[in-house]
Amino acid sequence: MNNTLALLLAWMAGGALGAIFFGGLWWTVKKSLASAKPALWVFGSLLLRMGVTMTGFYLVSAGDWQRMFSCLVGFLLARQLVTRLTRLPEENQIRRSPEASHAP
Repeated sequence: MNNTLALLLAWMAGGALGAIFFGGLWWTVKKSLASAKPALWVFGSLLLRMGVTMTGFYLVSAGDWQRMFSCLVGFLLARQLVTRLTRLPEENQIRRSPEASHAP
């Protein structure tokens, strides 16, 4: 396989792994807030997300540091994307002005 194509596929796989990992984290936090046993949700999700991510990185890299790095870049870009997509709309966020924090 062409090296450039392999790096591109590793980057895309890293993006998919990042979307699974950070999307799963967002979903877990939402579920655990409404759960009677939030520690079970968080711990179970951590094990599943880490298992999938580590296995994916291992398979994608195939012992090549360049593929591993490309996968990592895709993973980190997916983190940024998931963070943007799951952010609350601005009108729902509590904004504190410096004047509001100095109550009389």
